[in-house]
Amino acid sequence: MWFVAPESENQFGSAAISGLATGERLLLLFALCVLPALVGAHLPVGTPFHIIGRVYCDTCHAGFETTATYYIPGAKVRLDCLDRETLELRYSSHAVTDSTGTYNIKVEDDHEDQICECVLESSPIAACEMPDPGRSRASALLTRYMNGVVNNKHIVNNMGFLLEKPLAECEQVLKRYFPDDDEDDE
Repeated sequence: MWFVAPESENQFGSAAISGLATGERLLLLFALCVLPALVGAHLPVGTPFHIIGRVYCDTCHAGFETTATYYIPGAKVRLDCLDRETLELRYSSHAVTDSTGTYNIKVEDDHEDQICECVLESSPIAACEMPDPGRSRASALLTRYMNGVVNNKHIVNNMGFLLEKPLAECEQVLKRYFPDDDEDDE
């Protein structure tokens, strides 16, 4: 048998809760308190997550990857996290790129409240060791929960070094990306 109280407001301004039977109240309590705790209990707390990116040599000084770009094995990369208010270094880790120019930095803890970025340290290629000022850093969000989704793998923007002198074929390579507007006007 269900008991429905008269429509009057209680101290919380809600007539709906006071009209619930004891069983319904317990079910509501379970739904609001216990279920979220159970859902949170299975989340991978303590499971490391990974920051993944690549390092390339910009052979054309284009400021982005082109068909003439090659990826650098053995490049050194650093991950730094700074306190958001004091800008003091709170966490740092290093990595070296593999044969495909890819680095993978394992991060144990959540750094949600810190400003984190990957930074180029060095290139093993003497002719391509000057960091591209616009592509020498990559922001990294070091939190497991991004947009409400648990994520253990974070891909950051690729970073690049500049070749000392652009390759001879760069003019042709860049024409593919920036066609000459004058040809269209004729």
